[in-house]
Amino acid sequence: MTEQNHALPDSADPFNPAASSLSGHVDGSVMDELLSIRSSIDNIDATLVFLLAERFKATQKVGVLKATYKLPAGDPGREAAQIARLRRLAEDAHLDPAFAEKFLNFIISEVIRHHEAIAEDHQASTKQA
Repeated sequence: MTEQNHALPDSADPFNPAASSLSGHVDGSVMDELLSIRSSIDNIDATLVFLLAERFKATQKVGVLKATYKLPAGDPGREAAQIARLRRLAEDAHLDPAFAEKFLNFIISEVIRHHEAIAEDHQASTKQA
């Protein structure tokens, strides 16, 4: 990452990693194991958020470049290649390729929305100049 990791615990963060409706209903050792596994999941989730933030920083730069040169917000050829690539990676990772495709399609649609907004802002600023 290009910036410092701000994922350190924040005393103002109300998240309680031990929160569970199962507390008091399962054996303590089972609960301890569950919380340990969930801690790993929480770390992965935090990593995903920061990775997505880095990805969107890069796609914002692409959006500015596209707006500057009046390129379309979407690139269907690139998108199809990325989907095919992610499906292969998902298969290699034993992840459902259909899920990986849905996930990437969601990200792509958000990126295109951002690119369209950047293009609109760029167009408005060049009209004012």
